[in-house]
Amino acid sequence: MKVVIVESPAKAKTINKYLGKDYGVYASFGHVRDLAAKDGSVDPDNDFAMRWEVDAKAAKRLSDIGVAVKGAERVILATDPDREGEAISWHIHEILTSKKLLKDKRVDRVVFNAVTKDAIQEAMRHPREIDEALVDAYRARRALDYLVGFTLSPVLWRKLPGARSAGRVQSVALRIVCDREVEIERFVAREYWSIVAHLLTEAKAPFTARLVGADGKKINRLDVGSGAEAEAFKAALETAKFTVRSVESKPVKRHPYAPFTTSTLQQEASRKLGLAPARTMQIAQRLYEGVDIGDGAVGLITYMRTDGVDLAPEAVAAARRVIAKDFGDAYVPGAPRKYTAKAKNAQEAHEAIRPTDMTRRPREVARHLEPEQAKLYELIWTRTIACQMESAELERTTVDILAEAGARQLDFRASGQVVRFPGFLALYQEGRDDEEDEESGRLPAMRDGERLAKERIDATQHFTEPPPRYTEATLVKRMEELGIGRPSTYASTIAVLRERDYVRIEKKRLIPEDKGRLVTAFLESFFAKYVGYDFTADLEEKLDKVSNSEIDWKALLRDFWNDFSGAVGDIKDLRTTQVLDSLNELLGPHIFPSRGDSVDPRLCPVCGKGQLSLKLGKYGAFIGCSNYPECKFTRVLSPSGAESGEGDRPGVRVLGQDPDSGDEITLRSGRFGDYVQQGEGEKPKRSSLPRGLKADDVTLEKALALLALPREVARHPTS
Repeated sequence: MKVVIVESPAKAKTINKYLGKDYGVYASFGHVRDLAAKDGSVDPDNDFAMRWEVDAKAAKRLSDIGVAVKGAERVILATDPDREGEAISWHIHEILTSKKLLKDKRVDRVVFNAVTKDAIQEAMRHPREIDEALVDAYRARRALDYLVGFTLSPVLWRKLPGARSAGRVQSVALRIVCDREVEIERFVAREYWSIVAHLLTEAKAPFTARLVGADGKKINRLDVGSGAEAEAFKAALETAKFTVRSVESKPVKRHPYAPFTTSTLQQEASRKLGLAPARTMQIAQRLYEGVDIGDGAVGLITYMRTDGVDLAPEAVAAARRVIAKDFGDAYVPGAPRKYTAKAKNAQEAHEAIRPTDMTRRPREVARHLEPEQAKLYELIWTRTIACQMESAELERTTVDILAEAGARQLDFRASGQVVRFPGFLALYQEGRDDEEDEESGRLPAMRDGERLAKERIDATQHFTEPPPRYTEATLVKRMEELGIGRPSTYASTIAVLRERDYVRIEKKRLIPEDKGRLVTAFLESFFAKYVGYDFTADLEEKLDKVSNSEIDWKALLRDFWNDFSGAVGDIKDLRTTQVLDSLNELLGPHIFPSRGDSVDPRLCPVCGKGQLSLKLGKYGAFIGCSNYPECKFTRVLSPSGAESGEGDRPGVRVLGQDPDSGDEITLRSGRFGDYVQQGEGEKPKRSSLPRGLKADDVTLEKALALLALPREVARHPTS
């Protein structure tokens, strides 16, 4: 008997049917052990010795695997073909060795990029040993994350009550979100006007052209900055004569997109299917491990954690056959398309994500899949087929127009493009985060010197807009651009930020919570190097060098720890006032925004003497007056409506004021459910919502009634 060990029961079930009765396939259900969640599990003073602990849930599964291994002649470790998969195989091997179950047994490591019969049988013919370099890279990453978390988190807890642990990569991802919020807050809208002429050709065909120049000077998008300027142009154009100066048409080719990597799949699934990265990976995992499509379970896609964009030759050949059959020979390029990307790690440069069988068209397998599975499979299939199709042939036309208005000469331009041959666009077009190209669409036929008739001139006011907040997909894209994290970490990194209440999602956009901004400001003030984009990306490159056997993993840890431990030591002696002063300065524009008048935004609105400042209480940060205890004014951190009662704050809905005390009455959400609160401070009066009363139904009157409880309704006659 040969024992095969994989991660998941779904994968075990799928490959079991391919191997026959001489094999027993067992699942570890993912990682079976991790660093013990206690101080000292990585010991820098003992050459970074690591203390591993078997997961309680994994103990029974390991026992079952041990029984099977005891009676086996050969053990085959067949976990996923990446750093995490290599680590799982290493852990299992270490545990079985410690139990002395591998004596005189052959142990092999096999990897396959697709859960199909051919791929598995081919892998079985080419076993290898566990890749120690990949395991070293895994151990280095876990040690780094542990050392940062267990060293930095206690500092955070002491200096910033209410803050939770700070992960190495998560902290940098949070900084990206917070930096964008700062950009938005500092943004000052700029007015500009567009001048558009609605024109007719001699054949009475309508089109529009935009003002691009005046009197020999180029006019850019923001150059017309006021209504008066716009009206002057419009007035001059009312009697202008329009003539075609030149018509230029040139062919343009658009080439298909590369097949999916982990990052691009997450981005496109978010744009087109509305799936969060974590959900995309869950669905892709199921498609990879195997789905029953009528003839037993079969893996429908290749491994979904990859930076690679290459395709196997047989996959390319199969795609070209499908294209010829479904679209015709004109859509098949003369030579197969080959895509390349700079591999971060040669040992992890897997194939791109693709269907395991190109002839399994989405419509044929959809009835066997859940709706989300069917949509994601179709997305992967169409992208893969499209990447091997002929380029689209377009014609882009630019018409330059002269408007003669008395002594003035104004330049207009009209642009458009038409599809002459759709090529890959007949099947697939990538989703976009911005608006579609203004040049799409056909222009009517025109010739040089043609006279044009004016229908009307539009002068439209616009304002520049701040950069948009990140979506989960655009954050993944930004992290990839910066070299932060790896395909297997993107989704979990964002999930951790949400779980720790550092960010929230509104209308698919990531908005940093005050808690997240405080943590980022603290880290930027005192650990700037360790949340630096370049530093984090450089560390990722060093981890890749470890996995390529280029540098020693413990040397990497020593270099990191020598600097990091010193930085933490310096911060431990900081006084709370120093921390608060730094946070007040960094977060000042956010928590003390200008009110548009000459009044100091930090002046206490109650006593008019004290300065508002960040304070740290038992439950986290709040705003208080420096004139305490004479002035007891406090408010929550968010500035929006904090003093006037206007608007809502994150997690807080302002209901109004108590008519007797003037205290603000708010509805909040806490760890034990919704509640109402009167005022601010360390011990404000609170009351939980009774069962049956929904948060949306709470009014000021109902809140005041709840806060009045308990109240005396009568006295006992004997009292």
